[in-house]
Amino acid sequence: MSVRFWGVRGSIPCPGERYVRYGGNTSCLELRCGPHLLIMDGGTGLRPLGDALSGNGPIDADVFLTHTHIDHISGLPFFLPAYKASNQVRVWAGHLKAPHTLLTVMCGLMQEPFFPVPVDVLKGCKITTDFKSGDTLTPKPGVRIRTAPLNHPNGATGYRVEFAGKSICYVTDTEHPEQGLDRNILGLIDGADLFIYDSTYTPEEYPRYRGWGHSTWEVGVKLADAAKVGTYVVFHHDPGHDDVFMDRIAAEVNQARLGTLVAREGMVLTP
Repeated sequence: MSVRFWGVRGSIPCPGERYVRYGGNTSCLELRCGPHLLIMDGGTGLRPLGDALSGNGPIDADVFLTHTHIDHISGLPFFLPAYKASNQVRVWAGHLKAPHTLLTVMCGLMQEPFFPVPVDVLKGCKITTDFKSGDTLTPKPGVRIRTAPLNHPNGATGYRVEFAGKSICYVTDTEHPEQGLDRNILGLIDGADLFIYDSTYTPEEYPRYRGWGHSTWEVGVKLADAAKVGTYVVFHHDPGHDDVFMDRIAAEVNQARLGTLVAREGMVLTP
């Protein structure tokens, strides 16, 4: 079991020399569970992942979206494997409420005047699946995915992927409660080997953005300690936090919880 980070930013991509070391693409993770390929979120990091996968023979992949805000789905129309009919790409989401479905959202994303070709051109995208946050999913033999609702405008889903006795939790785009810790998240991440968490703001910045649906690295430390997780990974970096700023966060969070990592594009972790 392994995870590779293809996009670590939130809100909007950040090109330029100030974002070279940590990366500027929005959320996208590649999870390998033995022979099975799982992709978490479809931000702009999905495009280079698709480029890397193309040319390796038929692709069988499941894409799990935390939610459908634009920074988490803008890579879907540029994911090359979805255009090839010989591939099997399934897309999942658990946060949408009627009248919205994942299919209608994707159709809305790929229509004029926003995009030049319709969703029908994605010949390799075989199935779009709506589930309910809180469901347990078994997309592949030996792969078990627990889900939980997150506190984010329009809803979002947190994931716990379990395979071969190991667990990786992907919990992004969520805001912590005013008092205490989110019980849904604590239950999801309990004893996890790897915990990837929305740490968009610093504790000093957060009061200015209360209600925007994001959290801090400090709350991530508290969750990781309370749930006795193995490694905590700071994720969903604010677009205003360049490499120098992220270095400061890395130093502060490591002082608070030794061994904590700050997500960078290209980083590969094994629980």
